[in-house]
Amino acid sequence: MIRTRLALLVAALAACTSAPAPPQPSRSARALTAAESGYADLRDLRDRIEVAKSAGRAVPAALALRHDSLRRRVVAGLAAVDSSALSGEDARALGLMRLTLVRDLPALASGSPEPPAAARPDCGYNPGLIATADSLRARMYACYAWVQSRIQLGADTLDRLTLLDELGRTEDARRRRELFLALDPVWRSINADDGRASPYRRLVALEVRARRSGPPPAAEQARAAGLPPDSLEGWLRAILSAWRDAAPDSLIEPWDWYWDTGRANRVLSPRIPRERLEPLTAEVWRALGADVAALRVHYDLAPREGKDPVAFTTFGARAPAIEPWVFATYRGGGLDNLNELLHETGHAVHLAAIRTRPAFRDWPDSDPFTEAVADVAALDVYEPAWQWRWLGDSVPLADGLRGRYGGIVMDVTWALFEVRMLRDPAADPNQVWTGLTRDYLRIRPHPELSWWAMRGQLVDAPGYMMNYAAGAILIAAIRARIRALHGPFVTGDPTWYGWVAPRLYRFGLERTTRRVIEDFLGGPVTPAALLQDMARMRAGMVRRPGGNSL
Repeated sequence: MIRTRLALLVAALAACTSAPAPPQPSRSARALTAAESGYADLRDLRDRIEVAKSAGRAVPAALALRHDSLRRRVVAGLAAVDSSALSGEDARALGLMRLTLVRDLPALASGSPEPPAAARPDCGYNPGLIATADSLRARMYACYAWVQSRIQLGADTLDRLTLLDELGRTEDARRRRELFLALDPVWRSINADDGRASPYRRLVALEVRARRSGPPPAAEQARAAGLPPDSLEGWLRAILSAWRDAAPDSLIEPWDWYWDTGRANRVLSPRIPRERLEPLTAEVWRALGADVAALRVHYDLAPREGKDPVAFTTFGARAPAIEPWVFATYRGGGLDNLNELLHETGHAVHLAAIRTRPAFRDWPDSDPFTEAVADVAALDVYEPAWQWRWLGDSVPLADGLRGRYGGIVMDVTWALFEVRMLRDPAADPNQVWTGLTRDYLRIRPHPELSWWAMRGQLVDAPGYMMNYAAGAILIAAIRARIRALHGPFVTGDPTWYGWVAPRLYRFGLERTTRRVIEDFLGGPVTPAALLQDMARMRAGMVRRPGGNSL
């Protein structure tokens, strides 16, 4: 028996010895691996620098010099890789890294990048003398950011979001009008007096000229997310028609819109003081299986001079683990602010779940899918079951749904507005906006007011509003699919994140957005789930300003 076992062992060892050695990586594959490692280090360093700037901290000159030195080595390393010897995923990884270096990771030539300046920008410029869209956009956004955080109302100074929140809480219609018209300097920072030489009109003309005959960015974003561009505009009109069909026939003033859609916020906001925003957000996501502390999510939520006026989420680090950062400004609490923070944290848990090689360790930022999946949990704040679970009170379903879809249909209207302006840059933006809001939202026309000009995305990223609009279609379909495959989650499900992350979040740029969506949905995207959900608004009473039921 011993001899037999020994013979078998010798034979096995001989077989192992004679087995062919595994193939060695090619020279190009080895060069790619080394360059990709340096690329990962560079992205991590750049993330830390950008977070420091967003947080208002000065970046040491030595750190910027280290960044540029590392960048030069990465550029050289990637240039040395023979792309003709690569195929498949490796070839795509090399191409993506080379593109990202040029597009997103320029050298920090100044040596010491500074946080945004708190000094008042010069807003007395002549838009007609600015030759490029990028230059004009930077001037407009700087003026918008300055003005929107310093809105004068008597002896008070408010920011845009605080003022809009007050509109939804203020019972006196005359006071609402006063609050609304106080936004005029914000509108003027974008559209001046709505003349042909206004900054916005000039920006649209430059954008169209730069694009020439190419498709608008919104169309490309939609196509990449699996939404047919030729159908999308019709879908958006169908969404607005569904809202119109669920509303009374009478027109309301634009300053009353926020009251009309804000009952859920008015009733429930006292239960969400400013200091509860962050811990409640953490509790909600923990109930879905995503512990934001364990996922290394960081928050910067306090007001600060020079802070970006638009809430956003970004990478704070990528190696060895991803650390998401959420930047927003909240002077008060409330349901609407909680909804936004849940949305931004939705971005953060998306980032934290990415599991892929360094070349793809990014996300499809600025696309409908990214905005959609951030809302997968945030939208539930308007459901009575969610409200009872987390706030101990609720509003009728119809009021909650008007709160949910009031913001969505406004985003849809902005998206259509941009489509029409980019199609006809000679059009009067006030007239375009007045027509859309009158016909679909039943808002009384005020063509003398540029009240559409209150979203920074209209300046900072033309076409971006389509991401929110198309994202609303996507998220309704995704939420319906999750419920069908995994079950309901409105009041929490500790297995939810572990189930969703590998199916929706983990891919980074490894797979195309369209493939991720269609694989998950099991077919193409349609607006059916969204329109079905909106139909629930017809159940129950609709309230108009002053609290009267109609």
